[in-house]
Amino acid sequence: MYADAETIRKILTETGDTWAVVGLSNNESRAAHGVARVLQRFGKRIVPVHPKAETVHGEQGYASLAEVPFPVDVVDVFVNSDLAGAVADEAVAQGAKAVWFQLGVVDESAYGRTREAGLDMVMDRCPAIEIPLLD
Repeated sequence: MYADAETIRKILTETGDTWAVVGLSNNESRAAHGVARVLQRFGKRIVPVHPKAETVHGEQGYASLAEVPFPVDVVDVFVNSDLAGAVADEAVAQGAKAVWFQLGVVDESAYGRTREAGLDMVMDRCPAIEIPLLD
């Protein structure tokens, strides 16, 4: 419903290769850590966004999207659903081209606002699952 195949393909292949991963830290037990590694393997530049602003997978981290000093194409969101809408709004404000809410992250209102702002969006899916399925 919130992840048609065309939009998934467009975000993964055409939207751009700089992905801010919100919620990414050096905690290897968190899903964001492994997903970011997969994105890198498929040629994406990851930008860790986490209050700790840690360097992860060799990439400098930032405490918020607003602190990232260069354009971000896709904002990949690994926060609780109740916090995800604010991240989507920040992605719009920062000029991102797309927002991707991870598995289990659902905010229908944020989805509507983000789409109305002209961004592509996927919700409740994982790019690390989707990207290897591309032919």
